[in-house]
Amino acid sequence: MLTNPPPSSGANVPAQAPDPKRAAKRRWSIFGLVVAVLLVYIVFVFWTRSQDNKLLERERAEKASADQRTADEKSVEALGGTDFKILAFYASPGLIHKGDDVSMCYGVANTKTVTLDPPVASVWPSATRCMSVKVTKTTKFTLTADDGSGNKKQAELTITVQ
Repeated sequence: MLTNPPPSSGANVPAQAPDPKRAAKRRWSIFGLVVAVLLVYIVFVFWTRSQDNKLLERERAEKASADQRTADEKSVEALGGTDFKILAFYASPGLIHKGDDVSMCYGVANTKTVTLDPPVASVWPSATRCMSVKVTKTTKFTLTADDGSGNKKQAELTITVQ
């Protein structure tokens, strides 16, 4: 009786035909991975650019504020005079709806420092300066001017929110 010897480990084993479904799955898996990596890269590029734009916008706003402050200081110096006073402190409009913007303006003469309470924007000595402010409830603002010699003057303003 003749018996066939058991197949050896790999030698003389006929190659199996590749499974087409398995090959297609592998191709789709690789394609999906490439698409996912590409999407992550695109999102990263857009996110970093938006962060750069935010930084540039913040720097531009800070420079514009510093330039305005310098111009205001020159105007105050050019006005001369010896009167230390608050020239103006008003808002337009004085009556608003919740969430509306209001233009708040002030002007001072011969002042070293200016403060606004509650603080809603940066303030500094200026003969005339307006800023956009968002008020959500009726608020009483106090503008304080200090001449640097211990003298202070105050003005109050109430913005009413309906």
